[in-house]
This record gives sequence, structure tokens and C-alpha cells, in this order.
Amino acid sequence: MSANQRLRPNSLSQGSDSSSDSGILNERILVLVFESINWDIQTICSAASVNRKLRALAERYLWRELCVYRAPRMVATLTNGAPATRMGGGWHTLAKLMFFCCGCESTRQFRVSESSPGHFVKSSRFSKTSGRSFLVKECRSDLLFVSDPCEHPMGEKKDDLGIYRGVFQGFLRSKTRACLLRRQVELDERVRCPYCGSRVWSMKTARLIPKSASRRLGSHDGELEYFVCINGHLHGACWLVPLSDDDDNSEDDKEGNDNEDDEDDDCGVEGEDEAAQGVGRCDDDRTVEYGKVASTRGPDEGGRDEWGPLNDLACEPGIGYPRTASFLPLTG
Repeated sequence: MSANQRLRPNSLSQGSDSSSDSGILNERILVLVFESINWDIQTICSAASVNRKLRALAERYLWRELCVYRAPRMVATLTNGAPATRMGGGWHTLAKLMFFCCGCESTRQFRVSESSPGHFVKSSRFSKTSGRSFLVKECRSDLLFVSDPCEHPMGEKKDDLGIYRGVFQGFLRSKTRACLLRRQVELDERVRCPYCGSRVWSMKTARLIPKSASRRLGSHDGELEYFVCINGHLHGACWLVPLSDDDDNSEDDKEGNDNEDDEDDDCGVEGEDEAAQGVGRCDDDRTVEYGKVASTRGPDEGGRDEWGPLNDLACEPGIGYPRTASFLPLTG
């Protein structure tokens, strides 16, 4: 090859400087590497913090592929089977929502004696059956995935703090959003979404928290709060009441009477890598794990990222819920 000839850039790096498009900066090689390690989230976090080019690649491609690999059926449901579409708030916000508990601080209507910091979670179970319990009757046709609460012990003789999160499908066209606008509910002035940085509505202020949410979480009525941002991300906290087996069964019976269509079927392969096994026969509940795709149980308003660079790995204390960077925080 003559000195005047230039290598043709690959399709993923059009417009980039070919002199720097070698080795670790070659995007085709990087994609093959991430595929070979099953889109390891910690490796993507590290790569995205190296330089602007890798950060741009992660925003454009890697976070989406991680979400599709870790929770294929959940992503297919959220995107109506077209994962190449834009996700509200960006794909990195969905990846963070899957693996990061945002923590909790006191708000106007939910008080805690001490704040709980955000942290990585090794696995989370997201359920649209649970999501229906968080919707009032007139909005029950909306599709909402909600995680099981992450339990934070608050000391002896105190109830544990439960922190949960979720995401709507097509929030811009949802009945929940339409109900908030119809009631002219104002956006909260102090709290921001810990996943995309957008403004949020307090569902407690809007009086859109049904009693079924308390029963689903295992909390007393009124001892919970959650927010929904303009991109459809949900986050909240509650006080978890210790229940005996008999009490638990009794609460399930009561909930079944209120939500006759909320049947929680089981499916999946326990303890197997779902991508390798081709599992995903049911759309209801999805469990995502930090190290792999886990087993299953059961079948823009254009918010901008305002919380700093993607390689900011800290969880900063803020007003209301912790003010966190949009990037997935990295722990040792």
C-alpha cells in the first residue's frame, strides 16, 4: 500500500481519524470484545470513562446492547419489538435503572432518620404484574415494570426501608401522564429523577397511589411515596412491615380480590444463562443480574442529563432523593 493511500474506515467509526483507529480504539474490535464477554457492565463502565470516543460509542451502541442482552423480553416489550428505537432519557438510563438502587433521603411527605446511599445491586426482579398494583384503576391499561423493593435495614426495633424503581412503556402516550396533566399536577421543585435527571411528579401529591401498591410492597397504607419523571422512570421508597407467613398469605388474598387480572405465572430456567438457553417465553417478570442474565419468575419530553459527565462515578447527596450522575456508578 502506498503512502498516499488511506485505510477505509469501518462503518462504526465513520468520520473518525484513521490514525487513531487501531488497537483498543477500533470500534469493530471493541464490539467483538464486548460480545465475547457477554456485555459485562463493569467493563463497559470502565471503557466509557477512558475518553470521549469510547464514551460516545457507549452512548450510541453499547448501553443498548447491554440492555437487550440482559433483559431481552423486557426491552422488547418497552420498545414494541424495535430495540433500535430511542429510549426515553437514553439507553444508559435504562441500564442504570436495571442495576442501581438510587437510595433515599427525606422528602416533604416521606421522612427517614438517616439517608441511604445509592448502590449497585447484583440482581433485580422487574414485574409488570407488580406494576399494575402501582396504577390507579383508570390507568390500569398502562404498562409499567416495577422492581421488588431493595431492603435497607434501619436498625433494631425499626421497620426496614424498601427502595424500588420502575419504567413505563410509552409514557408520553400513557393514561398516567394524561391524568397528571388533566389534574394540572405541578412538577416537584426539589426532587429530580436519579436516572435521567429530569423533573418528576410526586404521585402522592397527585393522589394517584392506590392501596394495592402498599399491599404489594408489604407496607402500611400511606407509608410510601414514589415519583415519576417526564421520561417515565419511577423511583420511590416505603417502610417494610415484617410479616409472618400467615399475614403474607392474607395480604395476597386481599390483593387478589382487588386485582382480579393480576395473576403471576411462573416460567424460566433457574440459575442458567438465559441468553445461552434461549429463555424468554413470558413477558411478565424479568430478573436482571449483575454478572449475567438471570432466571425469570412469571411470564420526551426529552429530559436532559444534568448531573455531570458519564464518568462521574460518585453518588452525590442532593435534595430529596440522591442526586446521582447519569452514568452507572462503579464500585470495586
